Parts: sequence; C-alpha cells; structure tokens
Amino acid sequence: MAEEVKLFAKWASPFSRRIEVALKLKGVEYEYIEEDLFNKSPALLNYNPVHKKVPVLVHNGKPIAESLVIMEYIDETWKHNPILPVDPFEKAMARFWAKFIDDKFWAIWPAAKKAMISGGEKEREEGIEEAQLHLKVLETQLKEKKFFGSERLGFVEITASLIVCIVVAQEAMGVEILTQDKFPALHELTQKFADDDVFKQCVPPREKHSAYFKALLGALAASK
Repeated sequence: MAEEVKLFAKWASPFSRRIEVALKLKGVEYEYIEEDLFNKSPALLNYNPVHKKVPVLVHNGKPIAESLVIMEYIDETWKHNPILPVDPFEKAMARFWAKFIDDKFWAIWPAAKKAMISGGEKEREEGIEEAQLHLKVLETQLKEKKFFGSERLGFVEITASLIVCIVVAQEAMGVEILTQDKFPALHELTQKFADDDVFKQCVPPREKHSAYFKALLGALAASK
C-alpha cells in the first residue's frame, strides 16, 4: 500500500517552506495543498484544531503540526538523507539552536516590521536598531557553529531559512536591516540558500515574494 503524504501549507510561509525542503531532501513524494489563511479549509481546522495554522503534515491520515516537530518526524520516519545529526549530543545541540533561532526570530520580526511600516524617521530608526540588536545575537552565536559548514542543508540551516523573509521584505520596503557589512555570517547563509538546488525549488520567485511583502506591509502601514 502506497504511503499517503499531504502538506497543508501557504506558499509565502517560511514555516511551510521548511517542510517542503525537508521532504524534498528526503525524496518523499507528497501532495501539496495550498491554504487561504483568511478562509481556512475545514480539513486544516480538523487536522490542526489547536493552533489552526500551517504547516500541517498528514501521513497516512495522521496529522502532525508545528514545523520543528514535523521536521523531526520526517527525519525519524524516512531514515535516508538524515537532516539531524546521528550522535545524541550533536542532535541535542541541533535542537537547542533550532529553538534558539525560532525564539530569536519572533523578537527580530516585530522590530523589523516596525521599521518597515513606520511613517516617521525616528520610529523607523528605533525599529532598525532593535532588529539589528537581536540579529547581532544570532550572528555572534551561530557564526562559529559547525551546523552551517556542511555542503547540504541540515536541521539548523533549514530552521534558519526564516531570515530569507527579512531579506526579501527589507528589499521590498526599501529598508536596510540585515546588511552584509554588519552581518557577514547571516548574509553568507542567505547566499547558501540562494545557491542550494533543493531550496530553490521551494522558495517562490523573488518578484512574487517581494510583491507579497510589499502588499502585506504596505497595508499594515496604511492602517496605522
């Protein structure tokens, strides 16, 4: 009996993209189901009644939610091409840094968004400064870590692909936050994503991605 693998996702969601990358690295065939987050399908609400959000992976009828949890499930279910280290200590460290990246992103994004939608120069500068303070912590803590040294993407790198959103959004809104001179390690990582064959299959076209952020952040700015 063939395995049934479905991914409920949103094309612009970096959390959905993590799962697409993990599945493609494993060579797992799956059905992609695009969700309208303003009109969520009954299936999504049924499979993720707690958070009611994407991504959700459904494997042979069993739903798994939350992107880091899903990535671990994928790695444990399909053993080939591992994305987590085999060594228990290294695996624990990968989980730690993935959680660190997630926590830090939710500090960076509100500050970055503030800088991008602010009408006043003072508020914009405050947002940039706050976002860069958090980015500096990420840069300092991760630039020496070996997770980013391998040729293929692993668990921590896939998690860190969130920063691509900041790069695209700042370009769309004409704000400089994550710059090469201030954050060389993070900039190098974004270039690694741009060059990776698997990641390129999952990321939307730059023009479409940029237009999405311009419309989203522009609407937020107009509503202030």
